[in-house]
Amino acid sequence: MSSSGDANPGSAAGGSSALFAGFRALGLYSNHVAHVLRYHRRHREFYLVTAAGRSFHTYNVKKLGIVAVSNALPENITCLAADRMLVFAACGSILYALARNKEVVHTYKGHGTDIRLVLPFGDHVISVDGDSILIIWDTESEEEYLQLNFDKNVFNISAILHPSTYLNKILLGSEQGSLQLWNVKSNKLLYTFPGWGAGVTVLEQAPAVDVIAVGLVSGHIIVHNIRFDEMLMKFQQDWGPITAIAFRTDGHPVMAAGSPVGHIGLWDLEEKKLLGQMRDTHSTAVSGMSFVQGEPLLITNGSDNAIRIWIFDGPVGNGRLLRYRMGHSAPPTTIRYHGQNGQQILSAGQDGTLQSFSTVHERFNKSLGRGSINKKKSKKKGLQYDTMALPPITTFAAETARQSDWDGIIACHQGYVTCTTWNYQKSSMGIHKLKPKDFSKNKPLGVYATAVDITSCGNFAVIGLTTGHVDVYNMQSGIHRGRYGKEKAHDGSIRGVAVDGLNQITVTAGSEGLIKFWKFKTTNFTHSVNLPSSPNKILLHRDSGILGIAMDDFGIVILDMETRKIVRQFSGHQGQINDMTFSPDGRWLISASMDCTIRTWDLPSGCLVDCFLLDSAAVSITMSPTGDFLASSHVDDLGIYLWSNRSLYSLVSLRPLPSDYEPSVVMLPGTCPTQDVDVTGEEETNDEMIDYDSPEHLGEALVTLSVLPESRWKNLLNLDIIKQKNKPKEPPKVPKFAPFFIPTVPGLIPRYASAEQENGGQQSKVVNLGVLTQKSEFCIQLEEALSSSNYRSPISVLKELGPSNVEVELRSLSPDGGGSVEVMQSFLRMIEAMLNTKRDFELAQAYLALFLKLHLKILSSEPILLAELSRLSPQLEEIWIHLQTLFNQSLCILNYVKTALL
Repeated sequence: MSSSGDANPGSAAGGSSALFAGFRALGLYSNHVAHVLRYHRRHREFYLVTAAGRSFHTYNVKKLGIVAVSNALPENITCLAADRMLVFAACGSILYALARNKEVVHTYKGHGTDIRLVLPFGDHVISVDGDSILIIWDTESEEEYLQLNFDKNVFNISAILHPSTYLNKILLGSEQGSLQLWNVKSNKLLYTFPGWGAGVTVLEQAPAVDVIAVGLVSGHIIVHNIRFDEMLMKFQQDWGPITAIAFRTDGHPVMAAGSPVGHIGLWDLEEKKLLGQMRDTHSTAVSGMSFVQGEPLLITNGSDNAIRIWIFDGPVGNGRLLRYRMGHSAPPTTIRYHGQNGQQILSAGQDGTLQSFSTVHERFNKSLGRGSINKKKSKKKGLQYDTMALPPITTFAAETARQSDWDGIIACHQGYVTCTTWNYQKSSMGIHKLKPKDFSKNKPLGVYATAVDITSCGNFAVIGLTTGHVDVYNMQSGIHRGRYGKEKAHDGSIRGVAVDGLNQITVTAGSEGLIKFWKFKTTNFTHSVNLPSSPNKILLHRDSGILGIAMDDFGIVILDMETRKIVRQFSGHQGQINDMTFSPDGRWLISASMDCTIRTWDLPSGCLVDCFLLDSAAVSITMSPTGDFLASSHVDDLGIYLWSNRSLYSLVSLRPLPSDYEPSVVMLPGTCPTQDVDVTGEEETNDEMIDYDSPEHLGEALVTLSVLPESRWKNLLNLDIIKQKNKPKEPPKVPKFAPFFIPTVPGLIPRYASAEQENGGQQSKVVNLGVLTQKSEFCIQLEEALSSSNYRSPISVLKELGPSNVEVELRSLSPDGGGSVEVMQSFLRMIEAMLNTKRDFELAQAYLALFLKLHLKILSSEPILLAELSRLSPQLEEIWIHLQTLFNQSLCILNYVKTALL
């Protein structure tokens, strides 16, 4: 679903985003493809399948909750059908069969043009393409069973049906109006129905055997008996061609027919008359329609991105809306995260609606409705003829601080001077319509609201107009509270307004190229900044006081609110900047442009750290307050796409991108949450992402510590005190039934004793005096090292021993303990070698301290050992002075950084 490339943005093979990985799409429910209704025998439940782009969704009818999302197919789905086990989805000229609502199990290739119709047929599946070639496939073997070729000019297939109880027979409808009944087993044309002078759009089986309903381009519905070729009844709808037909099966003789304008006609089959009309069920054509078997439920879907379930429980016979899933029917224009938990995205669409999409679960989605001048009049007129509807929202601002008390959202409408308020809690349009009094009587052309902001306390709204006026309104009462500037704030059109987090300063941007600062409360002018070109839009990060300004010359300017100076300038976009968003900590500015790229700018370093290319330009972007997702909406796309922030869960290199960096196209994520498929590949190809394996010694000039735990060397001088404290108060008690243990050899690293070691001590009870005088391995290694001057092996032996064993080994070095002066001399040279190489620095100090404590009397009486010590002492002192200087220098810098006002 998501295209993941090399994680290192600077690498040659790179090109995709290092920071963002496609996660999933929100707000996609249905398109022009008719839905499919399935019954699951084991679950005893009906399921609904709808196409949404390259995958299809499965919902349960009971709660309209999403059950499954299929894997993405190579292209958009153009046709859907299903039998008991499989869902058939056509993409272009290829038909796919998917099992378990998810995985492709069969692929049927053979058509030359796009598939238009699909019909499961027992162990076979029938598909018809644009050239009127009909192929019957064996479902399991994927082989062609039969192919029928029709002349498009004589009989262009437009509908297909398997009449109930008609064995091996299919009925075909044509654009020319005639119908043909075929026996597909014997490959014979059984009968041709002359038709009714208009093209056939729909064929639907009635509950009665031999009876079918035929929908025509002329808007007529013919209920026909195909056994006797006899027309039983004829109806006409005035809304254009019939798009879908369904029959009630719960005992009421009712037929429903859909139309291209979204209305549904209900017909009484007993009395042969119109029973009722359901107007505006969809804002576009009714694509699919089906009654649930034995229940008064009608399911409809349309290309307006909506699925609706209607229940017929009233006395009139018309259905009322029971459940629905709905997204935008036209592309979103502005999206913004709402609240601080990062779980709701407010979205304004070209369809005139304001909706809230949940990133957690679809049941938390809600629609705030369409903007309207007069709600009551709008309801009376209906969707098609609503002259009261407001134009689409171009930009809006929302604040959660007082949203439970009054309206918390304010919106500008396209070409409209009045700004509307919206209430998130009530999910409806608010009570106020904010408009300056100057424009209430006369309505000059070309004057409209361009920019809005709402204060962090939720009490005030600031609105900018094309005339250069900037007004302040109270959100609770809707009263005009002030205007910036004597007559107007700017000479040009207002391109952006923003209020800081403490309601101290208002910032306005004018098309003449000025940024002006005003006192929020007194509306007094305080400062202005000249910009290199005209600003397009502004965005304020309230927590850090950083103002991002997108320019008309496709550059970006960063302004510090505190110093009121331009602190960063970015260039690189090749088209108009549509939207910008800050990361929650204010370190990144992410910008989306008409050049189809989304770029991430690192503000502290002033570099471009990430860039990726998309098929369609992002119209609006917003970053989650928790920093986990970036959301984007795109040109001619109904969905909202979530991109997960990789820096939260993996190591990401934020190196500046080279000037000649070429981003590669990243696929938009699908509706199913996905993991990156190439994660392992990324790590292999990226040199920085490989785990760094530190060498034992970094450099000759550096002091290196050992990797041993502190317990092995820190308490060597205090071992006698520790032993005294840990002395057992009473002897250990032997349990009666001791469990079986595999005997081990004593030591820090547990090793199992062999049979010889285990039995060796029990073979003879005679004490071997040779064992007592035997030299240890460490002692032998020291003697050898004295002649070779290679002290690696004695050091490694000592590093493996525990604190007690180290003490025993050092005690045994003296002549009293079985050692010799030569061995002690060798030990001091070993310490000298450790200090020379500057490795295991802390071990050398600990071992030397213990050695001096144990053998001070012998050391002072032996001239050889005194000579060794006199060589070792200045070396120790020199290293310590060098280290102390470095420590003091580092502490001084650290202290300055912590206390200085930078």
